[in-house]
Amino acid sequence: MAANSRKSVLFVCLGNICRSPIAEAVFRKMATDKDVVDEWVIDGGATSDWNTGSLPDARGLACLSKHGIETNHRARQVTKEDFTNFKYILCMDESNMSDLNKKAKSVKNSTAKIELLGSYDPEKQLIIKDPYYGGDEDFEKVYEQCVRCCKAFLEANS
Repeated sequence: MAANSRKSVLFVCLGNICRSPIAEAVFRKMATDKDVVDEWVIDGGATSDWNTGSLPDARGLACLSKHGIETNHRARQVTKEDFTNFKYILCMDESNMSDLNKKAKSVKNSTAKIELLGSYDPEKQLIIKDPYYGGDEDFEKVYEQCVRCCKAFLEANS
């Protein structure tokens, strides 16, 4: 998957239908706009297996579409291979971080750097809250956080 010559990032949330698909799509668009997308392996995943194979939440897709961003992502659960295939695993909250750190301990030769995506936020909003039980404005807030964080992450890795 992630060749050594390529940079790699996996965006992770609980179900991989709200936050991580937005982050993944935002990052992919930024990398495309900067003409560096070919340097990256970019994907998204879930700590749970609840939504495997599902499209992102319709409200998230509508939010992305409103900002001119498309995605064809299908939800998948994080695998043991992800901990050796990806340089960065960026998650949305402490619960994701805890689940990923537990899983990483069971992977021999885990090399992924597991961080909160929010740790890149210039506005210091560390947690990207799950908008699933919220409304359109909650998805918009997730989008705005992802834009700030992905921009800073991309700049830090350019």
